[in-house]
Amino acid sequence: MNRVILLTAGLCIAFFAQAQSDTTTKQDTWHPGGDTLRVGNLLIIRNGPGERSTDPYVRIKSRRPDRSYRPSNISTTWGILDLGFTNYNDKTVYTSAAAQQFAPGATKDWFKLNNGKSVDVNIWIFMQRLNLIKHVVNLKYGLGIELNNYRYEENIRFLTNPTRVIMDTINYSKNKLAEDFVTVPVMLNFNFTPHRHHPWGLSAGASFGYRYSSREKFKSGAEGKQKTYNDFDLDPWKISYIGELQLGYWVSLYGSYATKTIWNRGLDQVPYTIGLRFGNW
Repeated sequence: MNRVILLTAGLCIAFFAQAQSDTTTKQDTWHPGGDTLRVGNLLIIRNGPGERSTDPYVRIKSRRPDRSYRPSNISTTWGILDLGFTNYNDKTVYTSAAAQQFAPGATKDWFKLNNGKSVDVNIWIFMQRLNLIKHVVNLKYGLGIELNNYRYEENIRFLTNPTRVIMDTINYSKNKLAEDFVTVPVMLNFNFTPHRHHPWGLSAGASFGYRYSSREKFKSGAEGKQKTYNDFDLDPWKISYIGELQLGYWVSLYGSYATKTIWNRGLDQVPYTIGLRFGNW
């Protein structure tokens, strides 16, 4: 008879809990000797032997899927890594006076990149997601560094003071131009599975970067390894359109396309990147 009364009381509490949230929390453990009853997604547990209290009581537990969780209005993730490839859309008019002054005798073939070795590596110190509409529409932003490496196929070399580009007579086994930026991305995020730790969704927005380092690095049998640090008349600012496709389970696709050329004069080369992003979301 006591068991029937307890189970009836538990059902009443379950229905009442659907309409009103509990404002108190009681620490408890479930002992195997107790009784349980499942009603839909609710688990009703009666205390069993070994409880400190001798009075019977009932505990109601919601049985949500293991992968489900309650997202917070502001969530933060740390240490996101991007690995991808970079290239540029070369719109330079090489017959123009500006291009010939910057790179005398140059053609488009001078600046052809090795696509397999021109890489983009980004390290995002943190990213935050701010809930805007029911955790489905969010504002996503962060801070990190972008490392763009343009690997040239030809033996071009950058001279300084003033900056000029020449075709060298030395055969380089490695020849690249590297730019490093401190970058702030800002995106509007659409989360299609807001109650999962590793959601599916997409993001789109813009990034704002400031170049803190640039260098040409080359290697040859004649001169060995060398680096030249200079600004090379590169634009210190980089503003890009960015996008991200979240695939769940720590992996996303990302891409970017700059709003203008990387150079302050002479050349019109607009960079873009594509790759994989490894992070919590």
